Amino acid sequence: MTDKTTIPSDEELTAYLDGELPPAEAARLEALLETDAELAARLEFLSRASLPFAQAFDPLLAQAPKAELEAILSRLSDTPAAAPAPSRRRFLGALAACLVGGVIADRAFIGLSRQLAATDENSEWRATVADYIALYTPETLAGPVPSLASQEGQLSAVEARLGLRLSPEAIALSGVDFKRALLLQYDDQPLAQLAYLDPETGPLALCIVRSDDGPKAPDVEARKGMNVVYWSDKTHAFMLIGHASLERMKVLAGDVRMRLAA
Repeated sequence: MTDKTTIPSDEELTAYLDGELPPAEAARLEALLETDAELAARLEFLSRASLPFAQAFDPLLAQAPKAELEAILSRLSDTPAAAPAPSRRRFLGALAACLVGGVIADRAFIGLSRQLAATDENSEWRATVADYIALYTPETLAGPVPSLASQEGQLSAVEARLGLRLSPEAIALSGVDFKRALLLQYDDQPLAQLAYLDPETGPLALCIVRSDDGPKAPDVEARKGMNVVYWSDKTHAFMLIGHASLERMKVLAGDVRMRLAA
């Protein structure tokens, strides 16, 4: 029986099968094989384990970040990254590097996702609004346009809670009918929803909440099949959401943003 301290590893055995052991090491292994039946049986098992691993993993390896994997391999092994023809030992090493690379990529993705979530927490209220507005149809906002006095009354109730001056003139949207002002609540804070009906594209809404995130320039996004333009000033965050084209939404948002800031 071979001394436990001298039993060759599977890596050495596969290197021997691939003809990669130095002559002296190969000779030592061959001498051991003549006297160690267990070692000979292990070598026989490894020699028969010739499934087409390379072909099975070719698509994965083709997509792998080769430069990064070569750097990993050069750190994990003394074998040069540009070694000659592939062997089982090098293939297993490359596969291990792919797995390591996959773990690294997953961790990076998770970290990035968490970072994005942390830096855009205020997007949650926009998602909630989009879920709500997506339920609106033109019939939801059917009926006559409220009188000027009615608009002033609705806006007065909303602005008292928001601490923001609102007037029919300030919140008017060109070519779109104002329909109603609602005072809702999000995360224990008042949320104003000013609803409009565009005769061409259907419901729109200008929504406002208190915010201490500071001024932010207008940005755009898509939610629930609708276009959103959002921005904030020193004390409030705004979003205009609707089915109109993005260019038209940007124009409408730019106009109302200037009037509300005046």
